[in-house]
This record gives sequence, structure tokens and C-alpha cells, in this order.
Amino acid sequence: MAENTLLRFLKKLKPYTIQKGLRYLKHYGLKGFLVRLRERMEPEEVPYGPWYEAHRASRETLEKQRRRNWKNPVTISIAVPAYRTPERFLREMLDSLLDQTYPYWELCLVNASPEDAAMQAVLSEYSRRDPRIRFQDLKENGGIAENTNAAFAMARGEYVGLLDHDDLLAPDALYETACRISGGADVIYTDEDKVTEDAGEHYQPHLKPDFNLDLLRSNNYICHFLVVRRSLIASAGGFRKEYDGAQDYDFVFRCTEQAEKIEHVPRILYHWRTHRASTADNPASKLYAYEAGKRAIEGNLARTGTKGRVSQTEDFGFYHVTYPVQGEPLVSILIPNRDQRETLKNCIRSIREKSTYRNYEILIIENNSREEETFSYYRQLEKEERIRILKWEHPFNYSAINNYAAREAGGEYLLLLNNDTRVISPDWIQGMLGNCQRPEVGITGAKLYYPDNTVQHAGIIIGIGGIAGHAFLNLPRSHSGYLHKASIQMDYSAVTAACMMVKKSVYEEVGGFEEKLTVAFNDVDFCLRAGKAGYLVVYNPRVELYHDESKSRGAEDNPEKVRRFQEEIEFMRSRWIDLLKAGDPCYNKNLTLSKWNYSLRAR
Repeated sequence: MAENTLLRFLKKLKPYTIQKGLRYLKHYGLKGFLVRLRERMEPEEVPYGPWYEAHRASRETLEKQRRRNWKNPVTISIAVPAYRTPERFLREMLDSLLDQTYPYWELCLVNASPEDAAMQAVLSEYSRRDPRIRFQDLKENGGIAENTNAAFAMARGEYVGLLDHDDLLAPDALYETACRISGGADVIYTDEDKVTEDAGEHYQPHLKPDFNLDLLRSNNYICHFLVVRRSLIASAGGFRKEYDGAQDYDFVFRCTEQAEKIEHVPRILYHWRTHRASTADNPASKLYAYEAGKRAIEGNLARTGTKGRVSQTEDFGFYHVTYPVQGEPLVSILIPNRDQRETLKNCIRSIREKSTYRNYEILIIENNSREEETFSYYRQLEKEERIRILKWEHPFNYSAINNYAAREAGGEYLLLLNNDTRVISPDWIQGMLGNCQRPEVGITGAKLYYPDNTVQHAGIIIGIGGIAGHAFLNLPRSHSGYLHKASIQMDYSAVTAACMMVKKSVYEEVGGFEEKLTVAFNDVDFCLRAGKAGYLVVYNPRVELYHDESKSRGAEDNPEKVRRFQEEIEFMRSRWIDLLKAGDPCYNKNLTLSKWNYSLRAR
């Protein structure tokens, strides 16, 4: 199978792409390379080419945009550092600006290769054709950072957008940006894709969430197209030469740190051209850039007073921040249970044997067990100093059970845990606690696997399946998912309470779990209320456990359970109708709500 996959892949490749593949093979090793190759070769459920054509602005829409009468329009300065740009690429970039439906822009292009006669001729031709096109020759090539700063210095507009000299803007890019500017945004970014060297094929769409701090600390997902208020650039500072290779990453951090309002435009408005030397098609061509990216994240942590250790992942351009635990606070692990002695025993054993963090207590909430072997096991556990057995002698209500246990818990942090989980990561408590101790974070979630090593939980997406569903359900454990999102730390709107840590103060602040939600969606509702209160919900994929899923409760297989489930759906729909209509800010409205794999939403 691996050999057939490799042969199919090689047939599609150009010679320089084969060289790229060989570099990846050396980097990942054969096993890792084949896993990533197999993941890349999986067929698109909704082919991107036709999808892009169907979703790009129509001729009628573009004409309507051109006819709009703007009141008090702002000028957007497009900063372009150019160096030895092939004539065709340069012309196509300039034409993409001339095609813009928003007319209030200027091009600020600095030419670091004034000796290139062809470039001079093209720039002179276009600047004579349209006074909005301005260029300046540099005496010497100062590198990408200094050249970009020279372009910034030319800008006269209230906002500045960044465009690479060989890339393309969609004709409605500045129009959509201007709409967000009129709403008071300081920083605006859009979705993007890649185009082949001849611009004949669009592929690899990057469909982004709204601003997501922990995702940004994992990868420069904002990237293109980026527009920033010019006064904010002056305050934050321009590009810094010491970050060459990741100068835009460092710049994004400094701008978003100071921005009051960050807007995301969920449309493909930037086309990143790929060719032999471009980082878009050959990440390994600029390995030094990834070290600079690591330093950019470290700079953000330092400026925000956040302690963290940044490490590069196996995947180029992706990072993981480990937040060290401050002190040794008590963590209360809450485990509801009804019978299932062996299941509970395996869970407790894994906590004891695997956990390297020792300051925890375990509260088992007994709920109407009937089997003598269960009570016999409880009597054994009660002999242990750090384990308590609480009794909830009422019908099963997951929310009420946890609210009761939270009141009895002595810990500063609550770790809600299902009895059918088993710990994989020895530092699982530290991985959750380090995040949860951050002042902006209220809740931390984990990556859970079924016993067959497929993903059971990697974050929750609002709207999937009607209300909410788990991301990357059934994804093989070895796979990393869409743009590695199953394997990188990021913020979600919700995570599962099968393994969830929350500050006890936050738990109390938002009023605990909603007891009207006895079984389903109580964790989703809880996370959404914490988010509404201003706290982040962080998914940490390096906290790994197995989860057999709902053994104690059983299946939704009788009329009473089905009726209860429908009532809980209606409760969620009523409480969160605005969010369900607007869409999950941690997701992208162009992605499917019928599946869990980040595939495109069919038209």
C-alpha cells in the first residue's frame, strides 16, 4: 500500500518537487514520511478547484462593488519589497492591484534590484499608467526586513497591507478589507490559497479561524493577506532584521499585542505563488526561518510576561509552547462512577502509575451502583489518603454530579475525568495545569483516543452535527489533520469534559454545569459560558489519554433517552442560537458542518 501511494505521488511531481520530497524523507524518516505522504494523498471530498471557482466573487458582485459610493474612504497603502522579480510575476501582481474593486489604494514598491532593466521598464510603464503606483529604487538590498520598512516609509494611507512581489490579490481583497476598516478594525487578515507558477491552478486553501492566540503561538496562521493601521505599525515598530525569515511572524505578534480590534475575513483573497525558490512550495529551503519563528514566539511570551518554553515540532513552521507549572497547587480529579469496577480500576491505576505530578486528590462520585464488587473496590480505595468516595443518590445527572463534587473538592483546580479513560502522557496533569494557570485561560482540554488508536476528541466545533461535535473524529493517531490542527495547541470554543481541567474560581464564577443538561452538551455549554466570561479554552494535544466513551451511561437506545437528547438539543439551540447562526469563531464558515475532518463545505 505504501509503495503504491508513493508511486502515485511521484507521477504527479515536477523534478524540483521530487527533490523537495527527498528532503522531507531525510527529515521525517521513512515511516514519518509515508504517514504524511498518505495523508497528503487522500482525495479531497470536495475538490478545491471547482469549489474556488464557485465561491470567488462573481462578475456581477465585482461590478456592484465598483459602483459603491464610499463615505470618508480610507486609503490602503500596499507595501511591496521587490527584488529581481520575473517580469511576468511582476506584471501579474500589478494587474491584480489594478483589478481591485476598491479604488482608494496606493502601491508603495521598493526595488532592491534597480540594475534589472526589465523590472525598471515594467515599473515605469505601470507608474505612468496609474498615479497610485509608486516605486522607489534602493541603493542596496538591505534584506526583506529593511526593504519592507522602506516600503512602509513610503506609505501615506491610514492602513498598510503587505503583498509579496510575486503573489496575487483577488479583485475584491481591498473591498472586503475596507468593509472591516469601516467597522474600526486595527488589524485585518484574510484566508489564502496557493497558485502554481503559471497561476493556472489554485490549491491548498488555508481557511482560518478568527483571532486565536494559542494557534498563533503554534504557527503563523495569519500570514497573508495582512492589513494594519499605519499608526499601529508606528507604535509596534516595523520589521526587524534579526528575525529575517520570520520577520512577518514577529511583526504579526507585535501588532496583535497592541491591537484593540482584530478582524478576520473568511474569504480566499490572497494567492501565494509557488515556484522552486518560494517558501510556499519548499519550506525546507529556509530552515533558518524556523529558528527565527521560535524566537518570535519567545518574544511574544516575554512581552506579555508569560513563562513558556518553545520547541519546534517535526513539521516545518509549527511549534509547541510548554507552560511551566507555578508552584504545586492541589488538583482535584472528579470521576463519576456507577459499577464498571474494572473500568474504574484501570483508570485509577493509570493515574497512579503514569502521573508524574503528585499533588492531587481523587474524588469518586458514586451514583447508584448495584454490584457488590464495586463497593468492595470502594472500600479498598477509601484506605488511601488521597482518594475519597462521595455518594450521589439521585438519578444520573452529569452536571449535578460534578457540581456536587466541585463543592466538596479541596483543589484550586478541578480535573473532570470520565471513569473509562486511561492516561497515556506521564505529564498530563502538568500539561493541563501549566495552561490553566495562565490568567487568560479558564479551561484546558486533552487529546483522546479510542482503544484502536483513532482520535475520539481533538477539540469541539460548534455547529457540527447541528449543535456541536468533536474535531477529527476517527482520524488515525499517526495523522496530524488539516494543517496539523489535530496535533498543535490552539483555542477552541469547547472541549470535552471526559478530560477537562478548569480553575475552580472560574467554575464558580460561571455557576458550574447547567443541570438542565443532564447528559449531552453540558460540557459545551459550560465552555461557551466560560468563553463568554472572557476566558480561553485551550486544547493541548500533548495531553493524551485513551477513552472508551460512555461505558457507564450506556447507549442512547430507548425512547426516554432519545426524548431527553432532543430536549437537550432544543435547550442548546435556544440558548446559543446567535452563535449557531454566526458560526464558531474558532472554525471557518467555509468548512463543513456535516463531518469532522475540516473538509470544504459543499455549496
